[in-house]
This record gives sequence, structure tokens and C-alpha cells, in this order.
Amino acid sequence: MRIIGILILALVCSSLFAEENWPQFRGPGSLGAVEAQGLPTTWSTTDNVSWSTPVPGRGWSSPVVWGDRIFLTSVVSSKDPGAPKTGLYSGGPQSIPEGEHRWMVYALDWRSGRVVWEREVHRGNPDKARHLTNSYASETPVVDAERVYAYFGNLGVFAFDHDGEASWSKPLEHTRTRNGWGTAASPVLHEGRLYLVNDNEDASYILALDTATGKQIWRELRDEKSNWSTPFVWSHEGRSEIVTTGSNKIRSYGLSGKLLWSLSGMSTIAIPTPFSKYGLLYIASGYMPDDLRPVYAIRPGASGDISLEDGQTSNAFIAWHHPQGGPYNPSPLIYDDAYYTLYDRGFFTSHDARTGAVIYDKRRIDPVAGNFTTSPWAYDGKIFCLNEDGTTFVIRAGSSFEVLGKNDLDEVTLASPAILRDSLLIRTATKLYRIKSDGASSSQQ
Repeated sequence: MRIIGILILALVCSSLFAEENWPQFRGPGSLGAVEAQGLPTTWSTTDNVSWSTPVPGRGWSSPVVWGDRIFLTSVVSSKDPGAPKTGLYSGGPQSIPEGEHRWMVYALDWRSGRVVWEREVHRGNPDKARHLTNSYASETPVVDAERVYAYFGNLGVFAFDHDGEASWSKPLEHTRTRNGWGTAASPVLHEGRLYLVNDNEDASYILALDTATGKQIWRELRDEKSNWSTPFVWSHEGRSEIVTTGSNKIRSYGLSGKLLWSLSGMSTIAIPTPFSKYGLLYIASGYMPDDLRPVYAIRPGASGDISLEDGQTSNAFIAWHHPQGGPYNPSPLIYDDAYYTLYDRGFFTSHDARTGAVIYDKRRIDPVAGNFTTSPWAYDGKIFCLNEDGTTFVIRAGSSFEVLGKNDLDEVTLASPAILRDSLLIRTATKLYRIKSDGASSSQQ
């Protein structure tokens, strides 16, 4: 009877709480949604705040968590860079900021928010520009039971154990990006390997590294220019494959680096991250000036070129697609049976995740909501959409569109949150918040 009671308690706990660890951008499976109760739905800079901790420098990487450690990256400049820029720009050539910069990795304590350790991995003047809204620490690190792996796109990969001891580092060559916009695509982990994609103006590539040693396992060149999309490891009944998006093609690679299949028909720039649900792979790109801003739902088992022919809306491996449904920056989201899209300028749509049928078309979240870069997330029957000004709009999940409320942090925010246990971790321009229902407000100085 005691064993049965323990099993029942475990099942109850698993239904009440979110993920125990949050190892990568958008969490386990890159889904951004959790099935849990008790997570916070209202907050401010003081309400439902367990703690907030100042984070030096500039960085739009998301926090990742393993056990009682929270990891994030930042780059600290000797010269005040001024307030972060927001909004959409024409995208012309960018300048290199002045001053000495320090590329940093931080570990914080889950319970208190205290900085447990910090490590400087590089110091010097930047030699590559970045977009006004970008940072030199926009790639989200990844973490497993052994190490945290911090990737800085034009610098390299730096691995530390959870206590801050250096395990290995892998320098990477500096490359040019479109108009000097900088880098942002995060790495992913799978079965002892670290996979990263660097699409740039010089020589784009996908790379596999051994997580224990940092040794290169394989590297494949890509016929692409600059993109900013994090790859996705798609594991299904047939195989595991590494799915990448790009301007020229969507490509999927086997774990050996062999190209498995490809799909043409993307927008000029690819940013949203692929993910899988209900046995389908979902891919989107939506560079706003383009006429083609597609969404694809892809069945497993493909090989070769699976591109749609003129006039087609589906084929043997493309279950459905919409030619103008893709967002520019935020990654889409599936919650329950609906596929939700948050557009950068504050519109929101819902489609049936399995068929692509419209549930409701574009709805404006708020007349003065501003721009959205952060990817939406979901739990407790609600969708959360955080704009660049630090305001999170709470939208009811379901067949009709309804804004239930909004929560303000009163600061520029471009990083996607971590959702685990009973808490939400949100990074703003200067702080990391742990938001928890009935959290006792405190701060770290």
C-alpha cells in the first residue's frame, strides 16, 4: 500500500508542477508550453516576485536551469551602451560599439537569486558589429547533468561544470553577418553531442561537438547566408534528425551529418525555432517585407527534396502549409490542439494544429502594445505574450480571442522566459526575476 501511495503522490506532483529542469531555449522539446497548475498568472516588479537579481551588461540569452543552478550569459562593456533599443529598424549597416567588453557566464542560486559564481571567458574590444536591438550574448546556453555550455557566436563555446570549474573551450572563427547584425542562434544538446548552426555571410556551417571534450565530431557547410534560427533535434519512431531552417532551404541532417531531406520556399530571413507536436514538425519564417512568409507542418520519414510544386498546398510529407502565416522573430506555439502565432507588431492568430484550419484570424492584442520579439508561452489555459517594453499580455486559450489582463515589468525585455517547478524566470535589460504565486518580494543588490 505504501508503494501505491508513493506512486499516486508522484503522479499528482507531476500534474501539479512544471518541468524540473529547463535545459535550453524554449525548454524541453522547444515547445514553450507546460502542463501544470499553480504557476503565476499575475505579477509586477513587486507582486508575486520571489526575488530579482541585477545582471550586469547586456544579453538577450534566456536563463537555463538544472537542479538548484540558474545559468545565463552577458557581455559587460567598459562604456555605458545606453538604454537598449527596441522596435523595428531599416536594418542598414551597424557600427561596432566602443570600449573594452567582458564576455561572462553567470550561475545563480535557484532559491535566493544570489550569484554563486561568475566566469569571464574573454576580454577585449569587439571586432564585429551587432544590430541595435541585438547583444553579444543573445545565444541561450544549454545545460545537462554534467555541464553548462555557453556559446557566443563570434567567439566560441565554453563548458563549465555546475560549480564553475572549466571543462573545455572551443574557439570558433569570426564571421560577417548581414549588415553587421550579429549572431543569435542557440545550440542544442542530444545524447552527448552539442549541435550548433552558424549561418553567416562568409561560410555557413552546422557543427557537432562532443560534450565531454569539445572535440569536433563533424562539420558540414551550408549554402546559406545569415539566419538566426536555433536548430531542433526531432526524435520520432523512425529516427532522430537535426532540423535547420534557412533562407534557401529547410534542411534535415542525420546524426552523422548526412543530409536527409530538404524543402525550398522560405522567407529571406529565418529566425523562429522548429518544434514538434502530434507527430508533426512545425517550421515557420516570416521576414516582414517578403510576400512569402510560410508555415509548414511536416510528416516524419522524408527523404530528398520534398518542396511543394506550384499550386500544391500539401504533399506526401507536408501535411499542411500557409504561405503567409509565419512570424518574423517570435517562435509559434502549440497549446492543447491549437497552433498560435504571435506577430512582431502585436497581432495574434490561431489554427488547428493538425489540419491548419483557421480557428480565428489576426486579432490585435492591444492598440498600443508595441513590438514583440520574445516567443509566447503557455500554461493554465492561458497564452502569455511579452512585448519589448516588458508588458506581458495574458490571452485566454481556446476557440475565441480574449485578452484577460496584462503584467508590467516596466523595462525592455527581449529574452524568452524559463518555466519550471512553481516559477517563471524572466530576464529584463538589467535584472532576472523569479516570479512565483504569493512570492515574498525580495531583491539582491
